[in-house]
Amino acid sequence: MFQRLFYPVAPRNEYYGAPGPWPEPFRSALDPIVALTWAAAHTRTIRLGVSVLIMPFYQPLVLAKQLATLDVMAGGRLDVGVGIGWSLDELEATGAPADRRGARADEFLEVLRAAWDDDPVEFAGEFYRIPRSYVRPKPVQRPRPRLLVGGYSEPVLRRAATLADGYTGGNIPLADLGGVLVRVRRVELEPALERVGPFLAVGPGARPVGRGQPVEELGRRRVHRPHAVERGLDRADGVPETLPVYLLVERRQERPILGE
Repeated sequence: MFQRLFYPVAPRNEYYGAPGPWPEPFRSALDPIVALTWAAAHTRTIRLGVSVLIMPFYQPLVLAKQLATLDVMAGGRLDVGVGIGWSLDELEATGAPADRRGARADEFLEVLRAAWDDDPVEFAGEFYRIPRSYVRPKPVQRPRPRLLVGGYSEPVLRRAATLADGYTGGNIPLADLGGVLVRVRRVELEPALERVGPFLAVGPGARPVGRGQPVEELGRRRVHRPHAVERGLDRADGVPETLPVYLLVERRQERPILGE
């Protein structure tokens, strides 16, 4: 799922993922947390996720509580994607601070991680504070639900590499898909960044990509679309310029199996 508050009649800026008119699905979007709560109550095994929640719309401790509750209700099936937003109209309508959005996003992620970590929780930052407290319930998934960062700028890629569990992106021109993964791989190889482990790249609808595969080849992997024929990305005949597919790049790490 994705998050949109409204569809402006005359948007002040274009959708940054694919310049031009805003995508038609943006005209009406369910609230992701409410919709995923409904999905959690009606399913047992599928994973539930959003790409992405807009961080400036939320206070981080409140969002951490909502998402931890949702992970409990879902039995540990939640994946969380977050971003800093791009719509000037939405950011203005919600009263989101316009200054230092990157620094605020970094600290927002730190608050999410702190709130989901072991009690007691205490956080003192430039923008947010949590007094020494017990913050419960904790997510079922430990140490936390998979936390992904979306966007296309270099600071976003570094944020995903250092403060989250991976990167998520979507609704971009197919020709740009491989290029995004090349940029992610370059960030991954920067020796100065501290990370838990290497990234794992997963193309839309495709199986995980091994580390030995050249990242330049990822742009030509096949796309699986529901109720549609499978076409190679390097064959443009009949394939729209932009498809509502997402790519996921995450750290390769062992995730606990529920019940163990």
